[in-house]
Amino acid sequence: MYTPPLARLIEQLQLLPGVGPKTAQRLALYLIKRSDKEVEDLAQAILNAKKQVGLCRVCFHLSAEPVCSICSNPHRDRNIICIVSDSRDVIALEKTREYRGLYHVLGGTISPMAGIGPEQLHIESLVRRVTKEKVAEIIIAISPSVEGETTTLYIGQLLKPFTKVTRIAFGLPMGGDLEYADEVTLARALEGRRELE
Repeated sequence: MYTPPLARLIEQLQLLPGVGPKTAQRLALYLIKRSDKEVEDLAQAILNAKKQVGLCRVCFHLSAEPVCSICSNPHRDRNIICIVSDSRDVIALEKTREYRGLYHVLGGTISPMAGIGPEQLHIESLVRRVTKEKVAEIIIAISPSVEGETTTLYIGQLLKPFTKVTRIAFGLPMGGDLEYADEVTLARALEGRRELE
């Protein structure tokens, strides 16, 4: 139906999360109508981001520097670490402007069905970090799903001997994602956190 280069562009755009065939088609046709300069700028931005953005060596949040701006900020509370599964969750929590501590990004959740165990996540480095630094509280802010609950319980058991472990209260439905929650819901969830039993 499309000329091969356009069909290939549509095919590649469909690989993006949340982009179905119609959206991919709309995006491809939009890009074709843009000037060469606009398309080159977009392509260069994608290449630069891919080459320059990595993981913070402390918390594993996305960063163009070896240590992210949150970990290197001297005004952050170093006594509290909030554990999240993904960098999108860090961004969502930062939008609330309520949390002033540090983060630790696991890089996913434990999911035996998907072949993801604790060893595939940044859990070992978390335990080292908590035992090495003086951390007064660990806040677990992982979305309430079967995998999220498994990960929360696993981490809670690992870290309880070393520090206070709490989890955020949820005004989110079971299976909901933090990244889609509004700032007020997330702020209230942080305020209503409770200690893991």
